[in-house]
Amino acid sequence: MATDYDASRKTEDEQKEESREARRLTLGEQDKTSGKIDEDETELAESYELPGADLSDETLSIEVVPKQTDEFTCTGCFLVQHASRAVLTGRRSV
Repeated sequence: MATDYDASRKTEDEQKEESREARRLTLGEQDKTSGKIDEDETELAESYELPGADLSDETLSIEVVPKQTDEFTCTGCFLVQHASRAVLTGRRSV
């Protein structure tokens, strides 16, 4: 068996606890908390909205304004930007 000389050494108490744990596992005892589910995680998972969820009853809370004459759609990021940004981005599509 290979020995890792850089590994931290265990005290006698830690070694005894490890051997007790190993015996308990070999005897087939189970950890009493292993079957329990953390209820907080379950509640948190239920609050997530999955992609493709039915949002037909939702309404937009912002006003959508059409592209103005002094704006352009960037061909790199496809965002609508002001004409003064055309020089900075170097990309312009009308």
